[in-house]
Amino acid sequence: MSAAAAGKITVLIADDHPVVRQGLRVLLSLHPDIEVVGEAVDGAEAVELAAAVAPDVLLLDLKLPGLDGLAVLAELRDRGLSARVLVLTSVTDAASVTVAMRAGAAGFLYKDVDPDALVRAVRSVHDGHTVLAPEAAGTLVQSRNSSAAVRGLGALTAREREVLAQIAEGRSNREIARLLHMSEKTVKTHVSSVLAKLGVADRTQAALHAVRNSPG
Repeated sequence: MSAAAAGKITVLIADDHPVVRQGLRVLLSLHPDIEVVGEAVDGAEAVELAAAVAPDVLLLDLKLPGLDGLAVLAELRDRGLSARVLVLTSVTDAASVTVAMRAGAAGFLYKDVDPDALVRAVRSVHDGHTVLAPEAAGTLVQSRNSSAAVRGLGALTAREREVLAQIAEGRSNREIARLLHMSEKTVKTHVSSVLAKLGVADRTQAALHAVRNSPG
């Protein structure tokens, strides 16, 4: 009988630190209504495992090799995968909270969270609720009173800004790949991350966003 059939909450852990993954697995295994069904060591593996095992909840670190957590959120959305994502990270910059929640995360917690609170959060997210660490909630409220657009642009890496500039010029992934000397697959990854961080649905909206918020 599968975990889902047994009524258990299935969880996928995505974190590049073995000690963290093991600790989370041990913690969650203490609760009979929760079952860890997989562990991913990087962003690409997180997406592939989410597609393969269809977990109820994905515990996702933002700092992952390859695809970062925000790009993972974008990929999950693009593929129509239904896992509820609970961000569990040590990243404390204010923009990450807003960007992650706009990209589809169901919750945002920091790694110093109390173990019992984490277990409750997994259950709550599974039940369809939104869970935020107090600090994250405060950041989210403040962000509503500031420029979300600027925050989104501020979250982009230098490479993502280069890709966004080419999108604004109307260039295709193939053209961007040739101009920036990278593979089309890498360009697609950067585009997904840019869309997630800006909180927009497609390239046209990203281009408009870039034009409207460019200096001068």
